[in-house]
Amino acid sequence: MKRAFLKAGHLPTLIASFLYFDLSFMVWVLLGPLAVLISKDLHLSPAQKGLMVATPILSGAILRIVNGVLSDHLKPKLTGVIMQCVVIVGLLAAWAIGVRSFDQVLLLGLLLGVAGASFAIALPLASYWYPPEHQGLALGVAGAGNSGTVLAALFAPTLAIAFGWRNVFGLTVIPLLVVLVLFVVMAKNSPNCPPRKAFKDYMNVLATGDAWWLMFFYSVTFGGFVGLSSFLPIYFNDQFKISPVAAGYFTAFCVFAGSLARPFGGALADRIGGVRALSFVYAAVAIVLFVASRVTGNAPFALALFALVMLTLGLGNGAVFQLVPQRFGREVGVMTGMVGMTGGLGGFYLASSLGYAKQFTGNYTLGYAIFAGLAVLAFLGVTSVGGRWRRTWTELTGMAVLRV
Repeated sequence: MKRAFLKAGHLPTLIASFLYFDLSFMVWVLLGPLAVLISKDLHLSPAQKGLMVATPILSGAILRIVNGVLSDHLKPKLTGVIMQCVVIVGLLAAWAIGVRSFDQVLLLGLLLGVAGASFAIALPLASYWYPPEHQGLALGVAGAGNSGTVLAALFAPTLAIAFGWRNVFGLTVIPLLVVLVLFVVMAKNSPNCPPRKAFKDYMNVLATGDAWWLMFFYSVTFGGFVGLSSFLPIYFNDQFKISPVAAGYFTAFCVFAGSLARPFGGALADRIGGVRALSFVYAAVAIVLFVASRVTGNAPFALALFALVMLTLGLGNGAVFQLVPQRFGREVGVMTGMVGMTGGLGGFYLASSLGYAKQFTGNYTLGYAIFAGLAVLAFLGVTSVGGRWRRTWTELTGMAVLRV
């Protein structure tokens, strides 16, 4: 990191935000790496598998709005502590009571969505400490907590085979408690936290066309990332007949590529502009994902393609959040919630659609191809608004914020 960046904000808070988001993200996607084992025990259909891993994504998407509002009213740190306690209590209850039916696993998925909503806490907590010229890198570092998916994919299947998948819920509480203590000690609300807003102020943001564009762009980048993170264990196991543990390792490799890329996406957007970075991202995702949709019998080739897709999506996640604080600097909390919500909705659509595609067509090609089409629409959208953003955002902020 540059010395100027290290001096610009509050490093302990940035680290705490990363750790909090990392472990929360691990919990959010926990059903994905366990899906093969859970679906076998509960005798789930392909559509039910997709819905099982998609439910936490949908729940987390909706709750991000709630957390965005709470972060503005209670401040991000207190909101984070409350939500982490809710997740810990819920996991302990699932471990003690058990999960024995499809309805119960969906109920657990709704609870795990509370962890996914941490996005609207960790990012504002970090963002308020940093000036505009360092927003891309700061939010990229905090947002790199989506690497928690790697932890889930690496360890959850192995622990499930050793101790049973129900006991994984109890074991997960241990690292959550450690991070909760670190979060309480290290995190600090910025003095630049904006004042509380009335509910109508949040709705006013939706009257801005730029907000809807950013929400759509993130529904493709983050939606693709989290949707694939949750569904790839099922895909690799079903498509190539590899074991649940091996499918977890394959997924972890792909997710690691995407998580590692997120800070670089923010830094790249700081250097060349978020619009230009996103133009590259959407073009690459559309091409590679369409090719991946045609792969049927070559597991190493599919692994390479999906790792490339996830890496590119990770760059895009960082680039979108380089743009958000520049346009909505005083509404970062609510915009983080709204943009994060649509990212989750995109992930819910992708994961559930892949399950339904498999059930009704016999393969995953249609599900992947349609999402590649959404990437094409995002490419056309970002290239069409880039010039206008360069002019109007300069007028709004009084400085040139984009280099496109």
